[in-house]
Amino acid sequence: MHPSVSQLLACIASLQMVVWAAPSSPNSQPFEHLKRQANATGSSNLEIDLGYEIYEGYHNATADINYWKGIRFAAPPLGDLRWQAPQPPVVNRSNVLPASDYGPICPQSPNGGTAPEGYGDEDCLVLNVWAPPNAQNLPVLVWIHGGGYGQGNGQEDLTYIINENGNNFIGVAIQYRLGAFGFLSSDEVFRRGVVNAGILDQTFALKWVQTYIHLFGGDPTQVTISGESAGGGSVMLQTMAYGGTLGTTLFQNAFSSSPYLPMQYGYGDWVPSQSYYAFASRAGCFGATAYGYETRGNTIFDCLINKDTQTLQNASFFTSASANYGIWGFLPVTDGVFIQDLPSTQLAERRVNGQRLLVGNNAEEGAPFVSQNITTEADLVTWLQLTFPLFSNSDVAKVLLYYPTGNASTNSNADEYATSGYTGANANNVSAVATGQQQRANNIYSETTFICPSYWMAQAFSDPPRTSYRYQYSVVPALHGNDVSAYFGPVGAAANQGPDFVRAFMHIVGNFVTANDPSISSAIANGAASASSNGSVSANAASTWPPFDIYAPYQLNLNQTGGTEISTDTGIGEGNSTIYVSPGLRNDFTLANAYTWEGGRGYRCDFWRSVGAIVPE
Repeated sequence: MHPSVSQLLACIASLQMVVWAAPSSPNSQPFEHLKRQANATGSSNLEIDLGYEIYEGYHNATADINYWKGIRFAAPPLGDLRWQAPQPPVVNRSNVLPASDYGPICPQSPNGGTAPEGYGDEDCLVLNVWAPPNAQNLPVLVWIHGGGYGQGNGQEDLTYIINENGNNFIGVAIQYRLGAFGFLSSDEVFRRGVVNAGILDQTFALKWVQTYIHLFGGDPTQVTISGESAGGGSVMLQTMAYGGTLGTTLFQNAFSSSPYLPMQYGYGDWVPSQSYYAFASRAGCFGATAYGYETRGNTIFDCLINKDTQTLQNASFFTSASANYGIWGFLPVTDGVFIQDLPSTQLAERRVNGQRLLVGNNAEEGAPFVSQNITTEADLVTWLQLTFPLFSNSDVAKVLLYYPTGNASTNSNADEYATSGYTGANANNVSAVATGQQQRANNIYSETTFICPSYWMAQAFSDPPRTSYRYQYSVVPALHGNDVSAYFGPVGAAANQGPDFVRAFMHIVGNFVTANDPSISSAIANGAASASSNGSVSANAASTWPPFDIYAPYQLNLNQTGGTEISTDTGIGEGNSTIYVSPGLRNDFTLANAYTWEGGRGYRCDFWRSVGAIVPE
């Protein structure tokens, strides 16, 4: 009898002798040998000599911002550098390179739909810089894009937030390897290369910032890293890097919006190994024979290195698209060196890098990632068993206990509306896009995947000398990702966000970057639409934003009142949802207890931490 696939993989794993090839020591300086010639040349400071290459940016007179786009920060991860730690760029000083256009995006690997029409370019480890003219020692905001670790790019325009804050900081947006190119994992990848290559790319870019940002007028001792969704999850992992032993060597502040925490397996566990073999099979490097399975070539790894980009991107897409609904196929893993532990465990021990944290979530994070066909509790239980395969029946019963239906309707066709968060029905039962058992599932996914990680991060930074600030974005419908246009603009980019709200959120982030405190003036927090007839300014909760603490777990609820009611298709479920647009929108910022919020959300997050090992997260 031939062995089963599971027996074969277990045998392979047991026979492999794992030898860690460290991606780089935590405090290594990869650009040290290149920076000797680096300097800002040219009378306008638009020509920047990085030692390895020379770039010329351009000035946007309307925004009064200098731009440098498509700057290489690492060698192309091609050929033998595939699935290896990022390496310094090769010296190429023969020409001044124009930095007027964005560089190529990395190969994309969405988790569904149709295969990408474009294949991206593996030579994509580039970044973009926005700087006011004649900048000197300005703080720096580094943006890490989201996209489930499988898609996205570093082309987010940081012009508007810099302008709104008086051109008083510099912006940097980075790219990193995605999908199988950045997050392929197995015992063989671990032995022959590195796992978490995409996360290592981010760290390499942060080391680039430390080495070169002064040439653009930035202060490397005042760096804030930021990101949303997988970008926010990346920020979380950077605060955890090397067991939290880096201190403030790469950044001082962290801004994490809706930090994405999918199931984080060990690098050689069954799930990432299955993705590895499925990917290899799709790429033509792992196929069935009369004797079970064999590789074509020397090893699977060797075969993959010799494949073309299109073949690998297609294999990455189809592997990811075959995963459960809302899940990407290639994700960060615990490797024991860079990512040493589960976030739920390490954050509880407060082993983190950085000094200050601004962290938050949206009111309705989960709906885009949960199939919208759950109408009964039996449906919910089936979904729970599929979503959390390591849970026993007792574990599922505990989840149902922590997420009661309460007095709210369990009818999935009942009226949909946004909860207040303070009293009445809560997010377990109703939102602007769902009710009943469907909303129960939506909120379970919201909390375990995005919201509870933000709570755990806030707690990890709550002990002096560290400081954390928490918020919730509640502008209806407050779906995952709706907040990005609020802090990056431009004003009017989203009809349901009034101009006062956008300006206030931009200043919240700007003040955190420049003053280490997200509190804003009452005048900006209230907004012009909220000004009294006599011109006086009433105090606003956002003007004295208290740090988060276990004994005083305050968060700022960022919401609006007023406006004009309209019905719109949010893309979630069937039928339209109600949102509110101008005219008449007014800011409504209030302080709330994050633990009692939405029927005891803090306590539910404590529950998820207690079962973190079997989620795993």
